[in-house]
Amino acid sequence: MKAIKVLMILFVMAAVSAGSAFAAGSAEKKFVVGFSQATMNHPHRVAMVEVNRKWAEANCPDVELIITDGQNNATKQVSDVEDLLARKIDLLIISPITEEALTSVVKRAMDTGVKVVTLDRRVNTPVTCHVGAENKPIGTFIAKFINEKLDGKGNIIEIQGTAGASATIDRHDSFTSEVSKYPGLKVAGTQYCDYMRENAMKYMEDMLQRFGPGQIQAVYAHNDEEALGAIKALEAADRLKEVLVCGVDGEELSIQAIKAGKQAMTVTYPYCAPEGIQTAYKILKGEKVASVIVLENKPIDMSNVDQWLGKGF
Repeated sequence: MKAIKVLMILFVMAAVSAGSAFAAGSAEKKFVVGFSQATMNHPHRVAMVEVNRKWAEANCPDVELIITDGQNNATKQVSDVEDLLARKIDLLIISPITEEALTSVVKRAMDTGVKVVTLDRRVNTPVTCHVGAENKPIGTFIAKFINEKLDGKGNIIEIQGTAGASATIDRHDSFTSEVSKYPGLKVAGTQYCDYMRENAMKYMEDMLQRFGPGQIQAVYAHNDEEALGAIKALEAADRLKEVLVCGVDGEELSIQAIKAGKQAMTVTYPYCAPEGIQTAYKILKGEKVASVIVLENKPIDMSNVDQWLGKGF
């Protein structure tokens, strides 16, 4: 009997020890989140990554965040996501370069049980949640703004973002649709410049060669980096005073340019941080979230620029 009691005590102690080890292991278990960023080549993208990363470090002790940079190359971003899936991530945060190129690999993630949160740009397959602002109202608003400022007459140069990106498509389609309502407005030139300042500057230089003084009245750039590039080209040609330059994002340098009278306006486009990681963390913790979380756009021009100085990214 004594031997049986001793064995029972040893068994209980072992069970308690195993339970404690399991509990400790559970406490130490981390969710693994992959963050596939399209590119890190301008401030909006950098802010999206850094603000989400810092929030995760401060508020998510049980999350391991793995960040990749697609370097504005769809093939690389697909490979990045495949690598993240191979590392058995629990959730994927992705801001895709283009809709079509990233749709298949995102669908694969969802099909294998990985939760997906898209930021800013969308893909053509259902995801757990999309976080971002609306792009179509931006194009519409800027077209109305230009029409009002030009009294319904003038030539516009449109500097588009990345071909195939959902933001580019929406900002272009809504703008051209609204402009078509004003017979005196005309889009005289348009080109994709990948949301890059240098590309926009070079394109604007070409347009200034093609159209002489007084032949361009406005520039609609799909982001502030492109607007700043256009401003640089216009300044170099001593033609900035005759052209209304509009951008998107709410970048601090553009807010300062508005204050200085160099840029006419911008519309803020939230960089989905920390909303991106906050939403992801809720999903990991089993909380219900909406399938789409819409962030607010706000226009900035000379009438309210003082309220925004120092608040850009």
